[in-house]
Amino acid sequence: MKKSFYLFVLTFRGGDWNDKKSRFAESAFLDHSFPKTSTSFEELSSYIETMADEHMTTQAFDELWDIYETKYR
Repeated sequence: MKKSFYLFVLTFRGGDWNDKKSRFAESAFLDHSFPKTSTSFEELSSYIETMADEHMTTQAFDELWDIYETKYR
């Protein structure tokens, strides 16, 4: 079974705050409405574009999604 994007992102928590992927992970963790079980690019990108804060940028999401897809194809 494919790991949810949220669980994958949590592996970036605790990193250097200058790393946008670490900031994204911390923000996703603190966001109680983040789609925690999703593996859908469309659902996640829509959420990021409409609901996310300044640390959950689309640029960080795109980088994380590329890593996620490579790892969990």
